[in-house]
Amino acid sequence: MPKEKNTRKSITRKYHLFDAKEMVLGRMATQIATVLRGKNKVDFTPNIDGGDFVVVINSDSLNVTGQKMEKKVYNYFSGYPGGLRTVKLKDKIKKDSRQVIQEAVYKMLPKNKLRDRSINRLFIYKDEKHEHKIEIKH
Repeated sequence: MPKEKNTRKSITRKYHLFDAKEMVLGRMATQIATVLRGKNKVDFTPNIDGGDFVVVINSDSLNVTGQKMEKKVYNYFSGYPGGLRTVKLKDKIKKDSRQVIQEAVYKMLPKNKLRDRSINRLFIYKDEKHEHKIEIKH
């Protein structure tokens, strides 16, 4: 009996809940990237976008280890002389904590055509209020 192919019609997507208050940023981002890609499923195929939806709550109370809050720096370079901009993690969290999580997950996804589709299934909320039906809690 031939194995059934993983097609777009046969993919069922579930909602996974992650609480940023309980997990460290890097470990949470790797788990989220795994779920968005669909690597946690039995029928994972690398060239098919078969991942699930992810809802992250409490992004304002984000956890990091060590002295990363003070010492971790994000660099941006415009390409012009004197165009290097640096922002500390604590300042970036103060401005918009959702962007920190989204950027961490985005950089952990593979650099291919499926990355933009996968990141669109990530929903991040600053507090516990959301309108999604959660099926799996992490």
